[in-house]
Amino acid sequence: MERTLFEQDHNDFRAMVRSFLEAEVAPHMPQWEQDGLLPKNIFQRFGDLGLAGLNIPEEYGGGGVDDFRFNAVFIEEVHLTYSGIGGLGVHTQVVTPYFLNCADDVQKKRWLPDIAAGRKMCSIAMTEPGAGSDLSGIKTTAVRDGDDWIVNGAKTFITGGINADLVVVACRTSRSEEDRRGGMSLLVIEDGMPGFTKGRKLDKLGCRSTDTAELHFENVRVPNTNMLGEEGKGFGYLTFNLIAERLIQAIAAVATARAAMNQAIPYVKERKVFGQTVSQFQNTKFVLAECATEIEAAQALVDRAILAYNDKTLTVADVAKVKLFATEMAGRVVDKCLQLHGGYGYMLEYPIARLYADIRLARIAAGSSEIMKTVIAKDLSL
Repeated sequence: MERTLFEQDHNDFRAMVRSFLEAEVAPHMPQWEQDGLLPKNIFQRFGDLGLAGLNIPEEYGGGGVDDFRFNAVFIEEVHLTYSGIGGLGVHTQVVTPYFLNCADDVQKKRWLPDIAAGRKMCSIAMTEPGAGSDLSGIKTTAVRDGDDWIVNGAKTFITGGINADLVVVACRTSRSEEDRRGGMSLLVIEDGMPGFTKGRKLDKLGCRSTDTAELHFENVRVPNTNMLGEEGKGFGYLTFNLIAERLIQAIAAVATARAAMNQAIPYVKERKVFGQTVSQFQNTKFVLAECATEIEAAQALVDRAILAYNDKTLTVADVAKVKLFATEMAGRVVDKCLQLHGGYGYMLEYPIARLYADIRLARIAAGSSEIMKTVIAKDLSL
């Protein structure tokens, strides 16, 4: 079915993004997957094209884009070209909105130009060894000392943590037994601050070119001028961007499913077994027909959600349905496409193997499928 979501400006933007990814990112992915880390200079190349600060106002050197359809194009092309740059995605799509919405004018002038240029990469540290989806269980503390805060604690599963220059850290500045969500604040901790150390780069199943780190804070002295927003209101800040984060996961999931189909169809047309191509078997035709239909349904749901997000009418429950459907669908489709490759699908020289490992995260990141079902059930008054 023809997509009516995009206009000519979006199509021109897509062509530019795809050209860049195919020339400067995709060819290097095998090496970056082995390294488990993206080279920092690639972020400045994205900055040169205005992609590292897509939604940052032009006065700070950004692209000044407020139409989420451009974000969607960028996310889709990253996955359609097999360019695993999740660290940049966290920088642009997840962390930048905190600076845009929570920083004061002085902080914006201080940080946004370097963020937009890709000179300073950002990450966000919420998850702790003992607190995953339960943000109210965060134990990292920040104690006031004059004009500074003294931060102690640890974070884990921090995407882009190794490459990060600025880390938005969720920490407790006070505690209330009556309100577990209260007393949480956001502090920007900068690489190089004494007591801030980056632990081991975690060895993951998938998304291997994107570094995931453990972060440690031991008596880190952070000036109060590094606090984002108001003290004690961090929980609300952390949840305001969850709608966008979950929509991003849904967009990426559908694009990944399409990428898997793009791998499977040519393969089954060329691969011969028992004297005929794999595509000639009825089972192959039925499997790919099922996949195409599921992708089409998920794409329609995602496109509708993108328009609702632009109109500021996309609700927490709505996006939970979109993420749940799209990510579960993508898991099924990629699995089926790998199966059609037979033993070759299990070999990492084939992109389908990497897609299979990468897509597994989609049902966990930004809230697991179980969390999405809980949100939906609550909306049904259950």
